Amino acid sequence: MPNTKSAERRMRNSARKNLRNRSIKSRIHTIETGYLELLSAGKKDDAAKQLRTLSSAYDKASKAGVVHRATADRKKSRLALALAKAK
Repeated sequence: MPNTKSAERRMRNSARKNLRNRSIKSRIHTIETGYLELLSAGKKDDAAKQLRTLSSAYDKASKAGVVHRATADRKKSRLALALAKAK
């Protein structure tokens, strides 16, 4: 239990932010799973569309501070590389 008013407020804020961050991360993981399934199925055109959606989601998440900028860049790079290798 928090001992001060400010600690109580921080607890409320962190709970709210945790919920928001979790939903954003969940959405990213769902999109990424769909992208990898499309790649493994050999649907390169659909995977390219999904990659654009996924890149946008990573950019928005890094802008909001949910995912670190470098992490988002690294993930996008590796996913794009996987698309390029799939033929």
